[in-house]
Amino acid sequence: MRKVNTIAAALLLTLGGSLAIVPAVSAAEKCPIDKRKSKAVGQSVAKKVQKSFDAYTEGNLDEALAILLEANAKSDFDKAYVARMLGNFYAEKGQMKTAVKYLKTAVDADILGGVDHAGTQRLYADLLIQEKKFKESIPAYYSWMEFTCKEDAQVYRRIGIAYSEQKQWDNVLKVADKGLAISDKPDKGLYQMKLTAYFNKKDYKAAVKVLETMVPLFQEDKRLWVQLAQFYLMTEDFTKSLATYDLAYKNGFLETAGNIQRLTQLLAQNGSPYRAAQIYAKHMKSGLVKEDEKTLTILAGFYHNSKELKEAAATYGKAAAIDNDGKLYLRQGRILSLDGKSKPAITALKKALDAGVKSPGEVQFELALAYLNLKQYKSAYKYAKLAANDKKTGRAAKSYISYIKEKARVHNVAL
Repeated sequence: MRKVNTIAAALLLTLGGSLAIVPAVSAAEKCPIDKRKSKAVGQSVAKKVQKSFDAYTEGNLDEALAILLEANAKSDFDKAYVARMLGNFYAEKGQMKTAVKYLKTAVDADILGGVDHAGTQRLYADLLIQEKKFKESIPAYYSWMEFTCKEDAQVYRRIGIAYSEQKQWDNVLKVADKGLAISDKPDKGLYQMKLTAYFNKKDYKAAVKVLETMVPLFQEDKRLWVQLAQFYLMTEDFTKSLATYDLAYKNGFLETAGNIQRLTQLLAQNGSPYRAAQIYAKHMKSGLVKEDEKTLTILAGFYHNSKELKEAAATYGKAAAIDNDGKLYLRQGRILSLDGKSKPAITALKKALDAGVKSPGEVQFELALAYLNLKQYKSAYKYAKLAANDKKTGRAAKSYISYIKEKARVHNVAL
């Protein structure tokens, strides 16, 4: 004999006894579930019910259904009782539409004993949710609560799901709060429901307050730390966003390249570009952050902002080499020139010209300056004249041409 599952257990209670449900009313005021007395099915139906249940507990679900379908119930009570059993069996068989049909019949009859009717109401509502009949499920759950005089946090959560599916966010918030008010311990699902509702209402400040409550309650949930940091960004509270991202990082909660990038960008924007570079480089080395032209350019920018010119130039060069990007070679050349490395700067700048850039005059002007720094006046003059023909650099280049001529004259260099 196979182990009797929860549905079988429920049926067993129906046949052999009842469960005590503590009503949420005073002792002087009886709850509907307590007023509803249990009754026995008719003799002929009882035989079919018992035979069907025996087949079910032996693992013969199809046989149990076949037997029960032959039951010729006459009274309203017997019909509701058989419908309830059929609904349970079809639910276990996975034929949910049929299960819902029979359970609805049993619920609408409103005649079963207290515990049986309550159990049928609850299963019926649960299956409506499962079958995406969200609108119908809500009154079904409230009917269960009214009949049992019980409030259940999980039922409120399910009602919240039904409202969420209908995008009724104000109702979601109401039932989530009701569920939280009666929960014995913090219910993460209900808090998450509130968060989703506020997000969809675009009330990001209220969403922040929910997360500020959730994070201390569920400190080990890495996702919540990240969500709080992101919502701080959305409300433009950059200081708190950085602090939250940083704390999450120190606790090992940032596990995606996107989160590492947000942390490092915030660090760079708030005066810590070198730490940003260290963290970004570390996770690029580990493989979490993919090394490609885009990420190398970001890393180079961090080094540049922190005035680590050697690392910045090398990283821009590495990024440029991936797709022969002239714009990145130009950046590398400029930084090398800034760092006093004129010869390597010239190499990088010539690569920029070869690769092609939108404004060649920018590269030619930088070459003129690099050659001028090396006192190679002839080459400096050549590139300054070329840069003078570019609208973007023409004015600056022309101002240098006379200076280069004078320097060449002083040093007896023929141009």
